[in-house]
Amino acid sequence: MKYYLVAGERSGDLHGGNLIRQIHRLDPNAQVRCWGGDAMQGAGAELVTHYRDMAFMGFLEVVKNLKTISNFLKICKQDLLSFQPDAVILIDYPGFNLRIAKFAKKQGWPVYYYIAPKTWAWNAKRTHKLRKYVDRVFSILPFEESFFKKYDVNVTYVGNPLLDAIDGFQPDPMFRTQQNIPQKSIIALLPGSRKQEIENVLSVMLEVVSRFPEAHFVVAAVGNLPAYYYNLVRSHSQVSIVTDQTYQVLQIADLAIVTSGTATLETALFNVPQIVVYKTSTVSYRIARTLIRVPYISLVNLIMDREVVPELIQNDFSSDNIGEIARELVTNSSRRVSQLNAYSELRQNLGTYPSSCKVAEEVVNEISLKQQF
Repeated sequence: MKYYLVAGERSGDLHGGNLIRQIHRLDPNAQVRCWGGDAMQGAGAELVTHYRDMAFMGFLEVVKNLKTISNFLKICKQDLLSFQPDAVILIDYPGFNLRIAKFAKKQGWPVYYYIAPKTWAWNAKRTHKLRKYVDRVFSILPFEESFFKKYDVNVTYVGNPLLDAIDGFQPDPMFRTQQNIPQKSIIALLPGSRKQEIENVLSVMLEVVSRFPEAHFVVAAVGNLPAYYYNLVRSHSQVSIVTDQTYQVLQIADLAIVTSGTATLETALFNVPQIVVYKTSTVSYRIARTLIRVPYISLVNLIMDREVVPELIQNDFSSDNIGEIARELVTNSSRRVSQLNAYSELRQNLGTYPSSCKVAEEVVNEISLKQQF
């Protein structure tokens, strides 16, 4: 059977890669074509476009690139028509993927959405599009199922795919030696995986370094961005750069300073105390404040429905604020213990579903049955 997957960012590529492996396990003759990245291509899919070419974030940034995004949509639709898939699987990236969902539905192809749009946070109107254009939604956050069911969306909670990825991770005992990382307390810096994130947060993160002469800092860089994005790091002898090995970095970290996104949940599942930070353009931030309907931005706090990890957003994002909180968290303070205790509760809330396996089974079985009739 023929499967067409669309992911538009690094985390979607990771989970898409795991899903493709499970599809091939269940359907050895599967033909898989995708928009994604190295993980999906490495899992056996034919890559059409890499996500690094279309990873725009923030309202202003999206508006500035509307023509480019429109061209990508045309290319994707044309490619879908040429491929004629038996199933279309969309992974996150809602601004793009909901348009593809509408197009695919009109063609009569089964449409599945894995890692649902966060319409519970903002733009609830998109929930109606999910009901109209998507045959099944596979949600990865436990509170999403009840939300989507209120809108009559055909939704199934399949567990969180990060659990699959992290449980399957094998730490490298030689990692410190290979990367020349000294035997000191480690503070991980996770500035994000997109150009705008690096530009907005990395310089402020590095201002914190001088406050902790007893520690060593490690920047978790991503290989989909040019190396010169991290040039600021090279002037700090107290800081190492490690590319595309975020889990290895978190494995040895005593504290992490993390740009809001999937990495906040990854950090929690590695049991590393963290400070969540975020900064965007002034225009994008002002628009977001009028639209977002949830009290937190980090996945950890959203899942737990309380402030487990501190969030330093926009004007609160400063080296002074980071330094003050970080000093508490690197010691065995009540704040550190409280975070770690909450992480245990977080894992229980996520459950133990094998997410990628569950989604693959549902999709393969469903389209197999359809082809029999």
